[in-house]
Amino acid sequence: MQFDIAIRASQGARRAQEDTALAWPRLPSNDDSASLIALPDAVRGEAAAVLCDGMGGHAGGAMASRIGCEKFLPYFLEGVGEPIRHRLISALEYANAAMAEHVQSSPQHNGMGSTLVGVHLHAGGLSWISVGDSLLYLWRQGEIMLLNADHSLAPEIDKLAESGKISWEAARNDPRRHYLRSAMTGDEIEMIDLSERATPLRDGDVVLLASDGIHTLEAETISRVIAEIAHESAATIAQRLIGNVDAIAHPHQDNTTIVAVCVRGSAGGGAHGGGSDNDV
Repeated sequence: MQFDIAIRASQGARRAQEDTALAWPRLPSNDDSASLIALPDAVRGEAAAVLCDGMGGHAGGAMASRIGCEKFLPYFLEGVGEPIRHRLISALEYANAAMAEHVQSSPQHNGMGSTLVGVHLHAGGLSWISVGDSLLYLWRQGEIMLLNADHSLAPEIDKLAESGKISWEAARNDPRRHYLRSAMTGDEIEMIDLSERATPLRDGDVVLLASDGIHTLEAETISRVIAEIAHESAATIAQRLIGNVDAIAHPHQDNTTIVAVCVRGSAGGGAHGGGSDNDV
């Protein structure tokens, strides 16, 4: 099993880009929004990626997302031999501690923070950890699934609409939808989503990590776009999705960053035993 990975991003209508993404094996520099940092050499049949969406003003948000990515991924990769779940948790804790250290030394960035979604892929499946409202999708044979939890207020507002307490129109237009219930700020993280077991992967699957700017597209639209070009490269898929977001030209379009991972080849029996290496 091999993984074709690409990162594409759009600044949207914002004054600055506050998303950062990083992938391993390392991508060409024009694909990768993080600075050059030391990462291990590629390992056949294995991949990892992280995406962070910063908050706390233009400078603070960009710094927060950069710290999140540049601390999380190398630390995760250093933990070879440890259970995947343990490595994901430890890497998140390390990135969060680095955030706290930065705020302490740079008080002008007080209040900054970031979402984070980090993934590991190999023949045993897909494992992840996430904080905030950045998304993790799995597309398979025309169907798209959201794998991770949304730590914004949007799910809670939608519950009000489902119960009839407010209208769906009011729910969709509620300005509080994007308020975060949990984020990586250097303080204790209130909510963490962690995969219990590795999700089996199949030849032809497409995994997407995305910042919340992707919400400009309905999930059905994302699925349709991928279905049209699923046989092409990860770079083509990521760029096509970004192009669809940009084409809508929403006047308040948020930054949008996408990490696309195309699964190539069969995992054999390992893809169906999912998660044996995920036990803490």
